[in-house]
Amino acid sequence: MAGVKDIKASMKSLKWYEWIMAAVMIVIAGLAVYNGFTDPNSKNPGWLTIINFISAVCGIFCVFLTAKASISNFWFATVNTTVYIIYLGYWHIWGTFALELLVYFPINFISWFIWSRHRDEKEEHLTKSKRLPWYADLAVVAGVVAFAFVAHAILVRLHGTVPWLDAFTLAIGIVAVVLEMFRYREQYVLWIITDVIAVAMYIQHFDPVYLTKKSIYLIVAVIGLANWIKLNRVRNSENK
Repeated sequence: MAGVKDIKASMKSLKWYEWIMAAVMIVIAGLAVYNGFTDPNSKNPGWLTIINFISAVCGIFCVFLTAKASISNFWFATVNTTVYIIYLGYWHIWGTFALELLVYFPINFISWFIWSRHRDEKEEHLTKSKRLPWYADLAVVAGVVAFAFVAHAILVRLHGTVPWLDAFTLAIGIVAVVLEMFRYREQYVLWIITDVIAVAMYIQHFDPVYLTKKSIYLIVAVIGLANWIKLNRVRNSENK
């Protein structure tokens, strides 16, 4: 089965420091589960704490494998997106909720199909990396800024918890996931920005599990940018 084969190859490619970061995330998420069931003053109900744990584990492996251009990331992405939608809805973080439900969830399956049709010739569990021309980069920046202002106006009317941070997360996330879908390495510039915003958001709306998760995501995004640039330069004939 291709999916199982992809997962095995992808997991073998993880570095020792990635396993350490994964272990840290799993331990922290596990402690949060324990705290959620034992602390009467815990903000999250018990069932939501379990949701957090599932999201933490699947999310961390998803970002690791995406950074490697591994097609098997979508198995973890599907589970992570589903449980994260539940979490965001509970806390009324509507901008990111809409992003996950209306954009990430359906595009996840489209991306899975596209990546699978453009496998690397040497390592079939990987997809090929492309790059944008400079004028497309300018269009991406302009689009993100314009979309964020529109999103902010809507979120203010909806009484969003953190409207500006949420608006830019929404705008950047939509553009980034489209770039990811079409295998453009520039997605990681946007992922780095949105991860910085997410870290700030979870400092303000304190949640140790998601704060840790997004901090690790930020580190992996930097690694992912370097890796996709390398793959694009040395392995992908589409840009030569």
